Amino acid sequence: MAFGISRLELNQWKQAVQRGEIAFLTHYWLDPRFPGIKTVTKVGCTDTQKLADWCTANGLNPAYIHQRQPFPHFDLIGPRQKEILQRAGLRDHLERFRLLDD
Repeated sequence: MAFGISRLELNQWKQAVQRGEIAFLTHYWLDPRFPGIKTVTKVGCTDTQKLADWCTANGLNPAYIHQRQPFPHFDLIGPRQKEILQRAGLRDHLERFRLLDD
């Protein structure tokens, strides 16, 4: 279950993904399979080759891309989430979702 984002933010992410951009959407998320994890960043792009290349460039396995049309995406969680958000210059995501305190 996703929460902590507005409908506008979700729609902006969807539009960027559909334009073939690498788009980031961070939100609060709880899943019993991942105890202690409270957020996820969905990195989406309809150009799945571009998304796979992005994964490889960031040391991530593209086999874990969720091929969910019309919004294919890779879920970033845990320490790699923080690291990649920092490298992407998305400080607003880090601050808003309190990922700097972890």
